[in-house]
Amino acid sequence: MGLRTSGAIASRIARGRCPGLERWVFSMKTMLLTGCLMMASVGAASADPAPGPAANRAAIDAQIEKSYPALDALYRDIHAHPEIGMQEVRTAALLASKMKAMGFTVTEKVGGTGVVAIYRNGPGPTVMVRTELDGLPMEEKTGLPYASRAQTEYEGKMTFVAQSCGHDVHMAAWIGTAQALLAMKSQWKGTLMFIAQPAEEQLKGAKAMLDDGLFTRFAKPDYGFAAHVGSGETGTVLVKDGVTSSNSDSLQITFKGRGGHGSMPSATIDPIVMGAHFVTDVQTVISRQKDANAFGVVTVGAFQAGTVGNIIPDTATLKLSLRSFDKDVRQLLLDGVKRTAEASAAMSMAPAPDVTWLHGTAAVFNDHALAERAAAELKAAGGDRITYVPATAPGWSASEDWSAFVDAGVPSVYFTIGGYDAATLAAFKAKGEAVPSNHSPFFAPDHDKAIRTGIRTLTLAVLMVTTPK
Repeated sequence: MGLRTSGAIASRIARGRCPGLERWVFSMKTMLLTGCLMMASVGAASADPAPGPAANRAAIDAQIEKSYPALDALYRDIHAHPEIGMQEVRTAALLASKMKAMGFTVTEKVGGTGVVAIYRNGPGPTVMVRTELDGLPMEEKTGLPYASRAQTEYEGKMTFVAQSCGHDVHMAAWIGTAQALLAMKSQWKGTLMFIAQPAEEQLKGAKAMLDDGLFTRFAKPDYGFAAHVGSGETGTVLVKDGVTSSNSDSLQITFKGRGGHGSMPSATIDPIVMGAHFVTDVQTVISRQKDANAFGVVTVGAFQAGTVGNIIPDTATLKLSLRSFDKDVRQLLLDGVKRTAEASAAMSMAPAPDVTWLHGTAAVFNDHALAERAAAELKAAGGDRITYVPATAPGWSASEDWSAFVDAGVPSVYFTIGGYDAATLAAFKAKGEAVPSNHSPFFAPDHDKAIRTGIRTLTLAVLMVTTPK
């Protein structure tokens, strides 16, 4: 186009006398605008929102299938080699090595044999996930090919040791949860604080870790999650709002008498008689002093006295377990036990007994908002049957020192997952037999399904609070 021609066109445009070119310019502007809108649309589509709970569950299940053979081997190993609380040296080292291999920063011997594993993945909340390390001083009678035959010294005598509370399931699920979260780390931000706690069965391991600086040497968590397997059906998860487990107090009472020949009881003060009176009389604290609508239990689990039938011993030692939900009921039971023990001794004109508080823990309370949110998240994920239990319903009578972390100010949810396959439960019912529960020598959950549910539950819970919105 020549200069003169282009100048003429410009002159005509200026005078509004070039409609064809105006239409061309308008068309080009329209095309450019449409292109920009299309590019914006494509850009918006490429910035996908975070996957929803159902997609997360599918990803978790895929990771479980990939890692399950190793998790099953770990479960069987831990099951066959249980250790008593504060003696879990082998178990702790095994879990620590697994976490180190995944890239966690691991600190061992926290609060005795505890393990703390930290994984940082950018700015975000710190989330604690706990497993327990310890087994129970009892003999396993499941008949499983990998059943424990371990023995150790406990309280001055040899005892068998068994994973009869399901902590082996918890440990395998704990490792599996860490693996799933690392496989999905592109979609969450924050810090994982995985702790393996000693001595849960003795209700003192959580306090030991706190006393050793768990929340000062490391971060204080913004959220905490734990799960416990029970004797319900596999594939079920209970999310309890409010009080979840009971207060627990362990006491020892030593009645002091005067020993002598069994044929001359008048020359003695018989501590066995005192203890026998106490065992029956102490139940009136429950039946006549406690509000009938309030939960409370006094159990005498051990009565140790004497050596042979014709010698009246000097002392009798009883060990008790007290359970309650309400703090006032807890104090009523403690006071009632002491008062009854002193009265039993006074009836025999014996010295006052020694009543010693050994250890205990407060009730676990699930955070209301977090429990509601977790139940909704798990239901949306599908794959398991989720039951939300409101705060107005009573908790469970068993006790758990997870409460020490809650009382230290960590909003948390403690889940309960089913342990027995539906067919297994049906078989027990058909035979008219009770399903072996936790602490039974026959407790043998269908661990493969329970481990999977544990991993899904804990991983979804962590993703719920760490996925950027």
